[in-house]
Amino acid sequence: MRVLITGGSGFFGLHMGRHLLEDGHQLVLYDLVPIDLKEYEEIDGPLAGGWQERITFCQGDVRDRSAVACALKGVDAVIHAAAALPLWSPKDILTTNIVGTDVVLSVARSLNVPRVLFVSSTSVYGIPEKHPLYESDPLSGVGLYGTSKIWAERICDRYRKMGMTVTVIRPKTFVGPGRLGVFQILFDWIDRGKPIPLIGWGANRYQLLDVGDLTDAVVQLLTAPDEVVNDVFNIGATRFGTVWEDVSALCEYAGTGAHPFPTPARVSQAVLHLLEALRLSPLYKWVYMTADKDSFVSTDRIRSRLNWEPRYSNVESLIRTYEWYQRNRTRLNLSSGVTHRSAWEQGALRLLRDILPSGSVGGRVR
Repeated sequence: MRVLITGGSGFFGLHMGRHLLEDGHQLVLYDLVPIDLKEYEEIDGPLAGGWQERITFCQGDVRDRSAVACALKGVDAVIHAAAALPLWSPKDILTTNIVGTDVVLSVARSLNVPRVLFVSSTSVYGIPEKHPLYESDPLSGVGLYGTSKIWAERICDRYRKMGMTVTVIRPKTFVGPGRLGVFQILFDWIDRGKPIPLIGWGANRYQLLDVGDLTDAVVQLLTAPDEVVNDVFNIGATRFGTVWEDVSALCEYAGTGAHPFPTPARVSQAVLHLLEALRLSPLYKWVYMTADKDSFVSTDRIRSRLNWEPRYSNVESLIRTYEWYQRNRTRLNLSSGVTHRSAWEQGALRLLRDILPSGSVGGRVR
């Protein structure tokens, strides 16, 4: 199978591409920036020989119809993962996530591409009061990013009604080797043995997802019959505790003396909102406004239709992400916080980190 991945240089694109290569497929990677192919082995070990010959890279914007058409020629399936993240400009978020999705689907339809899979987000559910969340629940996006994903899903539904097979997935926040962003900030504080401020008391349950489990699910969705996958699917871990329990378990594993401590949610959120407005913090609304709330979805639909089961719990995923960070932290470059594969500049959070006292350090090297 020849598979096109938009956003092929991103965190998900890298893992998804590696999984498809391991299964013997051909890849077309489409992105604004090229990818260094050595990262495929740096992220999770060696691949079988000759895998580089099965990759084609096309550089372009998903809003550029002619470039998208060039990339889509001869593909059997499209994984549309390209997106403008919350810290991008409002114009780029709206045009990339909405117009770009329409362009990809329109071109795929004109070229008779058999299947498109769109990577949406659980941010489309907003901040609801009841859990778990089901695919049929009302949508109310958090911020412009969440709203843009709702509109993109509506576009997917429109093309599905035209007769296309369009799978929509709503993954929980996914982690794994190479995931940085907000998690790199957490790991940095843990390495330094710092108290880890929680937004709220940590009694809420916040479901994560291992990127390996996500790519397993996507492969199954690409290969199952049309009538099974032409729908919307939540994807998330099935084993997770409270935020306090999961962060405590990671800190205990690290052995640096770091530990979680609670803060009043409203105060923390107000401060973070101000810092975001002043561009003094990389944390955006979707992160800090949901951190004290329950956030977990039902995975009944995908588990029953595909017999898919996630391998990793929240804690297991966090630990294997932290282990990768430990091995690679000396070569990380800081950025302003626009991708999940970058180590973010902490801004005012760094000042707080340096003020807080370090705990007793255990067996891990800081």
